[in-house]
Amino acid sequence: MANDKPISADASALFIYFNEIGIIAQLSSAQFQRNLPDGLSHSQFSVLNWFRRVDSQASPGRLATAFQVTAGAMTNTLKKLEAKGLVKIEPDELSGRKKKVTITLKGEELHKQAITASAPMFQEFAKRFPMEGVAKQITELRKVREYLDERRYR
Repeated sequence: MANDKPISADASALFIYFNEIGIIAQLSSAQFQRNLPDGLSHSQFSVLNWFRRVDSQASPGRLATAFQVTAGAMTNTLKKLEAKGLVKIEPDELSGRKKKVTITLKGEELHKQAITASAPMFQEFAKRFPMEGVAKQITELRKVREYLDERRYR
């Protein structure tokens, strides 16, 4: 083998850490998907969530970069969202070639509806995991996300 170095205990622990995060992401996404309004995919919800969390408008290219997908994949998702009236795509006044995308009021309402529909799942989770511990984990997970977000541009 090209790299026969033994894996350090720290590297092994960090692999387990990120592996657990990945599994949690997959399981929680599947649970959340069950509560989404009919016809809304998890990737479509994620775009609506990005608008609610990050910025009120973006170019398709910025969104593709944020989600680390191809421009074509993002364009496909945006066209589906636009067909449902959840986002508005229009020419960018500053550039004749670029587009700008904004979430619509209907998109904001559907985003809220999706979160509200998950309330029973969140309540069940809260019974098992005290909010004080969850709040501490959010702080640490946010640091991890920020680190990884900065690192992807290297």
